[in-house]
Amino acid sequence: MYWTLELASHLDDAPWPATKSELIDYAKRNGAPLEVIENLSELEDDSQPYQNIEEIWSEYPTKDDFFFNEEEY
Repeated sequence: MYWTLELASHLDDAPWPATKSELIDYAKRNGAPLEVIENLSELEDDSQPYQNIEEIWSEYPTKDDFFFNEEEY
């Protein structure tokens, strides 16, 4: 399983929290690339919902990772 920012971005608007099957269904309905669906299929199926993308891909960049000061603009 590998994630890139482009692949993970297909889950930005997913209905969090969501189970593995809900995420796969969401990805299919929204036309996500096959790699996204394959990555989701490889997740552990513990029936506990994932709260956000960071629980799936721990290296997902957050707002804090960027050095953009919103107050300047």
